[in-house]
Amino acid sequence: MERENTSQGMKMKGQNNHNFMDQVAVTKEEKELQAFDNEVYLDEGQEAASGEKEKPELNTRDGTVDRFGRPAIKCKSGGWKAAGLILVNQVLAIFALYGVWVNLVLFLTRVLRESNAPAANDVSKWIGTLYLFSLVGAFLSDSYWGRYKTSIVFQVIFLVGLVFLSLTTHVLLLKPTGCGDVNLMCEKPSFPKIVLFYISLYTIALGYGGYQPSIVTFGADQFDEQDSTEGLSKVAYFSWFYLALDLGCLFPNTVLAYFEDTGNWLLGFWMATGSAALSLIIFLAGTPCYRHFRPGGNPIPRFAQVFVAAIRKWNLRVPSQGNKLYELPSKESAIGGSKKILHSEEFRFLDKAATLTEDDITSDEAHNTWRLCSVSQVEEVKCILRMLPIWLCTIIYSAVFTQMASLFVEQGAAMRTNISGFHIPPAGMSMFTILCIAACIVIYMKVLVPCAIKFTGNPNGFTEFHRMGVGLILALFSMVSAGVIEVYRLRIVDKSHGQKSLGIFWQTPQYALIGASRHLCMLGSWSFSMARLQKDFEALVVPCG
Repeated sequence: MERENTSQGMKMKGQNNHNFMDQVAVTKEEKELQAFDNEVYLDEGQEAASGEKEKPELNTRDGTVDRFGRPAIKCKSGGWKAAGLILVNQVLAIFALYGVWVNLVLFLTRVLRESNAPAANDVSKWIGTLYLFSLVGAFLSDSYWGRYKTSIVFQVIFLVGLVFLSLTTHVLLLKPTGCGDVNLMCEKPSFPKIVLFYISLYTIALGYGGYQPSIVTFGADQFDEQDSTEGLSKVAYFSWFYLALDLGCLFPNTVLAYFEDTGNWLLGFWMATGSAALSLIIFLAGTPCYRHFRPGGNPIPRFAQVFVAAIRKWNLRVPSQGNKLYELPSKESAIGGSKKILHSEEFRFLDKAATLTEDDITSDEAHNTWRLCSVSQVEEVKCILRMLPIWLCTIIYSAVFTQMASLFVEQGAAMRTNISGFHIPPAGMSMFTILCIAACIVIYMKVLVPCAIKFTGNPNGFTEFHRMGVGLILALFSMVSAGVIEVYRLRIVDKSHGQKSLGIFWQTPQYALIGASRHLCMLGSWSFSMARLQKDFEALVVPCG
């Protein structure tokens, strides 16, 4: 007995020593992890109950991957380092676009010898086509190529179009040499030359249109929205992105507009081409540190499946409780790379597509998505249907915004542009739009939002609907201002027998109001849409919003 007790005591002592060594090993391992990375990421909306630190997370939570398809490492990818390169890329790309856009209506009238109305109409059609190509880029980005590949492909197309435009203008259109200013009109080009010019122009529209929605959302992908710190940075990113747009427009709308207005079209076009080339190089330089979302596949069949399944079960009664509808048992939804969406009560007739029948339960066949859809798949369609009224409102707004590049410029050209001996290019008046947007961003973020948070309790300050509504009202006032100025200008012209006596700075209010409205309306639309759509639809927000 004594020997047995001794052996048991030794055994217990050995176990205690073994447990002690395990604890020492665990403690040593925890210290090594803490020394590797001191940052601690807690689950969203939760707090540490005992105040003890959790192990640091090495990977992002939102499912992003690196360029090799591996889970993205937080400390080595994304964040402001990657987003900063994208912002610089955007500054240079918008510089290149506006090098063509800002004085395009004057180029059509002075070089191609078009009259004012057809020239303004051609510019509006070109801008509209650019926005349509944005839908193409958004679809390819979300469905097949991913945002990184889509951005590269369309930036190359954009650069090719600018090179083609510069060469076409230099070799074929500027005849005689030095033409294209307010005093010397160019010879009317032949039809084949005009065709080549418009091919290059619409190649630019294809390139920039396809690139724009991809780069906006690709920059937002660099922030993990499930991390509290990076989530706030993602919200701030959109304001900084819009400020980058304004900074990129500033030089073309002032200095470059002046050179082009005096007939230096080649200088403007080649500077735009060089800017596009530099923007592509900077974008490629950030390749190792970008985060990526995998494309979610073509959404059109998924949409069609919901409507077909709902029609096939039209006579069925939808369960009163949403938890009785069909949903996949896994954590992920049927949409690749996306999370499940909770059931909502709107558009109840679509819930028939997720209603289980005896045939669905007893059938030995594989799951037929044309007869039974998951709740997440149905909710995806509902999200798009809810967004349609918002997108329809912004279509009207886009029609207002395009007037700044066509009718506003023509109106300015018909006014007195020499102020105290200095010539003001008509397209240069859009600098007041840029300055107003920059001022609005600072005032909104530093003054209005803190005050709104204090009085309303809303963590975002203002709702998206407030911003969009005020933006549309300001756009209305801008067009009213332009109309009043035009009526007044025509009266003065009649009295002065055709002389330009009304100064161009009378246009300042309409340009400033457009700037304020664009900041509020477009950022509100982007925030509203991206907060309510799945990841594989975010790029679609930019052209639609």
